[in-house]
Amino acid sequence: MKGKRVGIVGVGNVGSSVAYSLAMSGSCHEVILRANDVDKAKGKALDLSQAAQAARKHTVITVAETLEDVRDCDVVVITAGSPRLPGMSRDDLLIKNAKIMKDVVSVIKTSSPNAVIIPVSNPLDAMVYVALKETGWDRSRVLGMAGILDSARMAHFVYEKLGYGAGQIRCSVMGGHGDDMVPLPRFSTVAGVPLTDLLTWDEINEIVEKTKKGGAEIVGLLKDGSAYYAPAKATALMVEAVLTDMKQIYPCAVMLDGEYGYSNVVSGVPVMIGARGVEKVIEANLNDDQDRKFAKSIGSVKELIDALYENDFYAK
Repeated sequence: MKGKRVGIVGVGNVGSSVAYSLAMSGSCHEVILRANDVDKAKGKALDLSQAAQAARKHTVITVAETLEDVRDCDVVVITAGSPRLPGMSRDDLLIKNAKIMKDVVSVIKTSSPNAVIIPVSNPLDAMVYVALKETGWDRSRVLGMAGILDSARMAHFVYEKLGYGAGQIRCSVMGGHGDDMVPLPRFSTVAGVPLTDLLTWDEINEIVEKTKKGGAEIVGLLKDGSAYYAPAKATALMVEAVLTDMKQIYPCAVMLDGEYGYSNVVSGVPVMIGARGVEKVIEANLNDDQDRKFAKSIGSVKELIDALYENDFYAK
């Protein structure tokens, strides 16, 4: 195993749920929580520690008084960020969260210099770009959580349509974490049976559209928040893959370096995750239609990256 200390920066619903998932699995020895409200973090740490005791797990939950105390971690998960507030433009949200990401990562790269960083904050693909830019690390050590979540949402909608196969559905989603994500029915199966053998294309296209709007649907129903159980579990799976050197293949947001014909842009693609982070980027054989959709998704992420430069983010 590479190590067993995980830092979580931002302990709202997603961050605390990641901590809970890790504590219940017993996959790491220590989880360090960091939040601006230290007392709130201490309260959650107490609750989580007691849950670990109830489950008879060895995981210890501690609190970092300062960001510098998130030290010597093997993995650091970053969920800190602002939601989009009334009157806030897309670029306003982008710059605000990019600044938060930059400030966090500027400390983490010194306090946990050997860590793998997993950004979860939105807009996800741009946050991975900012984290890589700030650390100067190899792209293998910064990977964003999105593809596992989007694939799980697609799997849910497949089950909803079929009415059977729960736990046996394997779906694949590529591209940016947004409206231009690229669900891949051709690479999706139920107990090994291709999805295209079980559903009509009209049914599949309906599932694809529901997948793209999966997060917004939850926001609409909750009215005062967004999803956190599924994002947290997806993040925990990535953490566990690093800690246990699992060599698992998951769709994650990574910097492309020639794969699929793109460079210097972040997008969700299948990768193999091991102790060193992303140990292999896998190039799926896309057909012409999938290529076009992936290109559109790449274009949307490039717009976000361009907006960072247009707003002089790197000059501040």
